[in-house]
Amino acid sequence: MVTTQEALRIAREANLDLVEVSPNADPPVCRVLNFGKFLYEKAKKEREARRAQTKIEVKEIRLRPKTTDHHRAFKLRDARRWLLDGMKVKVRIRFRGREITYPEIAREDLAQIAQELSDVGVVEQNPDMEGRTMLMVIGPAKKK
Repeated sequence: MVTTQEALRIAREANLDLVEVSPNADPPVCRVLNFGKFLYEKAKKEREARRAQTKIEVKEIRLRPKTTDHHRAFKLRDARRWLLDGMKVKVRIRFRGREITYPEIAREDLAQIAQELSDVGVVEQNPDMEGRTMLMVIGPAKKK
């Protein structure tokens, strides 16, 4: 452990800067180095970390209570592909007219869809009414 005055003298003699690296430590950790180079390296690390982050996209399939099985199969094929690509899928069933008086039909459809996609995805948000639509969110299953 070196006093602050001693550290500043050492830095001046080496024509470098005294940089506080870890201010929360007890005692604070300082280094003698080129401050401009330190800032550049720090920014470079942050850029690399941002580049490594994955952006999760959310795709959506829209159905109606009267959607045919054939049409639903097309939509589920797309949803399966998206889940395998690591995207989340919103499954929305829109009600028109008096269809809204029978929400249990939509719940059964969503339960069936969740069952069919259970090998590649997990339900993140259970079916829930939002205005004239019922919505469920399925996320990609964790890879083993």
